Amino acid sequence: MPDTLSPQVPVIEAVLDAVGIARVGVAGYEADDVIGTFTARAKGPVDIVTGDRDLYQLVDDARGVRVLYPLKGVGTLQLTDEAWLREKYGVDGSGYADLALLRGDPSDGLPGVPGVGEKTAAKLLAEFGDLAGILAAVEDRGSKLTPTQRRRLDEARPYLAVAPKVVRVAGDVPLPDVTTAVPRTPRDPAELEVLAARWGLGGSLERLLTTLAA
Repeated sequence: MPDTLSPQVPVIEAVLDAVGIARVGVAGYEADDVIGTFTARAKGPVDIVTGDRDLYQLVDDARGVRVLYPLKGVGTLQLTDEAWLREKYGVDGSGYADLALLRGDPSDGLPGVPGVGEKTAAKLLAEFGDLAGILAAVEDRGSKLTPTQRRRLDEARPYLAVAPKVVRVAGDVPLPDVTTAVPRTPRDPAELEVLAARWGLGGSLERLLTTLAA
């Protein structure tokens, strides 16, 4: 299948620069980590618009951090707060990363612990608190783990030692100084007009500018 996204990235970057919308990337870190760090630094409520469920781990009602997950484009968004996470997955935001690595996530290349699905992972976290508590229960022969659960978790130790580095979002990325204010009008209208004509961005660009001016 041909790569149709990569050729569009330079165009998107050029449009954002002409409009005056900040974009941030840091070498050695994923976009999740950049978003996680902005969220950790935020002094007020944060709404994260993303189709990446890994960022559910940032949801925090006490700090006003929510995820707006697109269901049908950006026209229909699932408002994800801790009540929704508890109803859907049986964990709150702080427990989602451990749930994901126990259950597994093919999109991240995480196989999970064999025999531990979503419901079992949620029950283990409810019983033992977090991954560290679960691993402590593996060592405690008097814990409520079944023999099969203890064996499977023990055999999965090598995986569980490295998986958190993949799943957990960083909150301490060395971000550059940027102005994150959203402009009301384009920074470079002439360049934006050239880009619109060259790439046929008329309708999409018009909707963006209308939204910014609202």
